[in-house]
Amino acid sequence: MLDTCAILWAFGTGELDEAAAERIEEASRQDSLLVSPISAWEIGMLVRKGRIALTKPPEAWFDDVLSAPGVHLAPMEPAVLIASSFLPGVPPNDPADRIIVATARAEGATLVTRDSLLLRYAQHGHARILPC
Repeated sequence: MLDTCAILWAFGTGELDEAAAERIEEASRQDSLLVSPISAWEIGMLVRKGRIALTKPPEAWFDDVLSAPGVHLAPMEPAVLIASSFLPGVPPNDPADRIIVATARAEGATLVTRDSLLLRYAQHGHARILPC
């Protein structure tokens, strides 16, 4: 599963760590690469705030991500949203990060991210994370 930053790097101009890029490619080939719906919201907010620029409107850009081979939109079930409020340990305060972590946990997925708070959270065994 890709965190929002990993989506931007994997489908934009950023550079991913070689091991992460290989795992993403492998998941894509296995038709099992997940992205969270909350990432669409985060990307929209980043564009609105002028923190990122995309080559096309955010909706079309995110649609392109979803149409890439092997990429699937992760479910955003009420149970996962509730679980994001009750994550073990000391999870990040950012609601989007909490939802992404809860989704990865529910799906049994490894989360690809460079977010230092998520990486620290994973060090305590609460999530499987691959740094990118």
